[in-house]
Formats: sequence, structure tokens, C-alpha cells
Amino acid sequence: MTNRSLPTLQGLRRHSAEAGFTLIELLVVLVIIGILAGYVGPKIMGHPEEAKRTKAAMQIQGIETALNLYKLDNGTYPSTEQGLQALVEPPTAGILPPKWRDGGYLEKSKVPLDPWGNDFVYLSPGVHGDYDLSSYGIDGEAEGEGDSADINNWEIE
Repeated sequence: MTNRSLPTLQGLRRHSAEAGFTLIELLVVLVIIGILAGYVGPKIMGHPEEAKRTKAAMQIQGIETALNLYKLDNGTYPSTEQGLQALVEPPTAGILPPKWRDGGYLEKSKVPLDPWGNDFVYLSPGVHGDYDLSSYGIDGEAEGEGDSADINNWEIE
């Protein structure tokens, strides 16, 4: 009775040597990964300004919610003079709010800055509605273009 189903020592050596990857195969894989990273990386990482513009739009929507709650409680929006600070502390000038909410209307009890570190621009009554709320973008100046374009509450859908 011969045992032909058991592998020989020479067969094991050949099988284990064939099981690994060659240096050429590994280099090809690394080159492919490098090409993909070079193409995809900048596409993903190259949009920080777009992300900041999206964040500014979301902040504006959050401030709009706080302004609407302020109006529900007090009957009017804060004036331009009172500004957005009226959302975190009771105003002391202009029309004083009769039912200002304890704790204010914004989380963290402070008016956020836009993603570029600038104040939001608030005008009430506004030119485009009851109030206008804007971020002037990366340049901090009105009416820019591209990444410097203003983000305005009346243009956000």
C-alpha cells in the first residue's frame, strides 16, 4: 500500500515558494495605489473653501432659527442696533424684548463667527426680507466672487 496522497517534502517546498508575491507584483500594486492616491487625494482634499462655505450656510440657517424663536417670544426681530448679540443677552437699547428667554436663543451663549473668523453681518429690517444675514466669505468684504462671494440668507435654499 503506497501513500500517494501525502505530499513529499520537495512538493511542499515548491508550493510554499509559489504562495508568496514577487517583488515585481508588490511594486506594481504600490504604483497603482500611488497613482490612485495622486488622482483621488487632491479631489477630496482640495475643497476646504467649499466646506467652509457650506459651514457658513449651515450657521446662517441656525442663526435664522434663533431669530425666528426670538420673534415668536417678543413679536419682532432684534434691530440692527441690537444685532445678533440680542440672541445671547437681553438688549439694553432700542425696543426691549418683553419675553426674552432665559439662557438666550443660541447654544453656547455666544454668537458664532463665520468659518473665516469674521462676524456675520445682520441688518433688520433687511433689504431682502424682515432681516438680512450674511457672511462676506474668505475676504471679509461685501460682494466678492468665487471663494470670496458672499453667503446670504435670502439665497440659501
